[in-house]
Amino acid sequence: MLMLTHEARLAALREELVRRDLAGFVVPISDEHLSEYVGEYAQRLAWLTGFGGSAGTAVVLAGSGHTGKGAAIFTDGRYTVQVREQVDGALFDYEPVPESSPATWIAEHVPAGARIGYDAWLHGVGWAEAAAALLGGKGIELVPLTDNPIDAVWADRPAPSAAPAVPYADALAGRSSADKRAALADWLKAEGHDATVITALDSVAWLLNIRGGDVANTPVALSYVIARADGTAELFIAPEKVTPALTQHLGNAVTIRARDGFAGALADYAGLRVALDPKHAVAGIFHALEAAGAEVVRAPDPTVLAKAVKNETEQRGHREAQARDGAAIAKFLRWIEETAPSGEVDELTAAAKLRELRELDPDLVDTSFATISAAGAHAALPHYKVDEASNIPIPPSSIYLCDSGGQYLGGTTDITRTVWVGPGEPSPEMIERNTRVLKGHIELARAKFPFATTGAQLDALARMHLWAAGLDYGHGTGHGVGSYLSVHEGPQRIAKPGGAYAGTETPLAAGMILSNEPGYYKQGHYGIRIENLVLVVPAGIAGAEGDYLAFETLTFAPLDRRLIDKGLLTAAEIAWVDGYHADVRRVVGPRLEGADLAWLERETRPLQ
Repeated sequence: MLMLTHEARLAALREELVRRDLAGFVVPISDEHLSEYVGEYAQRLAWLTGFGGSAGTAVVLAGSGHTGKGAAIFTDGRYTVQVREQVDGALFDYEPVPESSPATWIAEHVPAGARIGYDAWLHGVGWAEAAAALLGGKGIELVPLTDNPIDAVWADRPAPSAAPAVPYADALAGRSSADKRAALADWLKAEGHDATVITALDSVAWLLNIRGGDVANTPVALSYVIARADGTAELFIAPEKVTPALTQHLGNAVTIRARDGFAGALADYAGLRVALDPKHAVAGIFHALEAAGAEVVRAPDPTVLAKAVKNETEQRGHREAQARDGAAIAKFLRWIEETAPSGEVDELTAAAKLRELRELDPDLVDTSFATISAAGAHAALPHYKVDEASNIPIPPSSIYLCDSGGQYLGGTTDITRTVWVGPGEPSPEMIERNTRVLKGHIELARAKFPFATTGAQLDALARMHLWAAGLDYGHGTGHGVGSYLSVHEGPQRIAKPGGAYAGTETPLAAGMILSNEPGYYKQGHYGIRIENLVLVVPAGIAGAEGDYLAFETLTFAPLDRRLIDKGLLTAAEIAWVDGYHADVRRVVGPRLEGADLAWLERETRPLQ
């Protein structure tokens, strides 16, 4: 089949918009569940523009009435470089977020009386309402669409995944689906709701104890659940994904219906009180329920917080997954140290080697995200994604950063290590900056804090030693992590309050898992990040006046000694590093042998 250029794709979309009497159309990276990572069938922005990032939006104006290029792509600071490398600037204007936005750009480029379309099944209701209000003030109509104009011109669009949905054993989940659904029914009755619609894919997976293979790196199945106050539920899923094992697992209290019947089924809730989370449900679901005459109550998804607090079984599964992962990371770090100085290892080769080492473990199902294998100046891009076009050799005498993770049956891992690639020694500046990042990592790892403390209140601990030198980093410090689910899981976060880091207002609770990942990035030169996962646990402070919490470190892999200035560490910080490395030997050592074990023992000896 002849592949259309992006210019031809843009032209085809414009013709379709003219046919529909639309002056423009908004194209997000999204699916019908507002997922962070979406299947190939939903990669409409990538198809149209070539942009491969995980967050972005385009606006395309139709016809000949527009000024300038008549199209723009909106990305935040994470993708300033990437969007220019992947998207043709002759076709799209580059617009920075949050300084600009699709709605404000439309208001500036479209005359009053114009009709701008958006797919109501790909946008959150909050965005739709705010954009409609802003544009309405300019006399511009924002039109919700139930079918997507891009789908009409994307001739070779992939079909949604047909991978089966499979039961996730209670022995791994630590709690039965029936128990979770009973708790959800109790919540509905207590709140006076008749039903709730569960739309987030990881929430569906957690509630029903099922997993799937429909989204790369995240073991979820494309589906919806409507849960009712009587304890019953409906699962909307493609029939080809349903197996006898799944039917038996769900039991009689869960009715299985075709996924393409979901929108129509919402009409059954006329006159009923239905809870719906505006953070996770697309505008199309709100529109359908309201059109049916249901009373829609905006309320948080009741599974989100319950999912975030891991039970004892899930915690044990995480610890086992981290130990398995630590062995693969140790082998990889040794391989990088011995092989990369030749200059013959590139970023893709390194990422492939790490996957190969992880796959030696039979419990590995997948990676938990696309590995960030970043050499030289690429390491200064926190969300860099290597591909054939961007791939470079790892330069000798440079910093290499690798952020990666695995999906194991018992847990999800996420680790970043920054290492020096010889020959020679890192510069004093590199060592100093890495040590400041390490000091911040240690501050957070050792923190003890009262019950109800939020991640926003703890974030400054990870930054304080960078701030003291007039330095900072532009991303959050920590995100939640699922149990063989999404590597980015809410509602908890550790980040500066407000801005792009939603969820920092959620108090941390025992059982939550988060990342601890401060960093430093010198644009065009190098980047540093040190990331471990941590579990929130009771602090156990003798004589404490009230309940206090602390962090248990879950991730075990050596820190690069060549990038640590012992003279910048306090005695307590040195003790932490030595204690951490002793734990690495204890947890990972029994899983290694020969040269790998000898390397681990050398790299985890006490700081000299």
